Amino acid sequence: MGRVDKGAPCSVQGCKNQAERSISKNNMSGSDLKIGGEGRRVYLCRDHYKQWKKATKDSRSLERARFG
Repeated sequence: MGRVDKGAPCSVQGCKNQAERSISKNNMSGSDLKIGGEGRRVYLCRDHYKQWKKATKDSRSLERARFG
């Protein structure tokens, strides 16, 4: 049982929603979301996860092509 299942809040500043996904803080470099807190993981609610996915779509596809 991880932190998301336990009800971790979204890591984006000003957001009070519960997180549904967690990603590495290194993967947040391509987005314009303001992240608060410390640690290696970033917890995102559904809306902010969709924003992150759209903002980093090109770089993620290039990364996948590199390995496969």
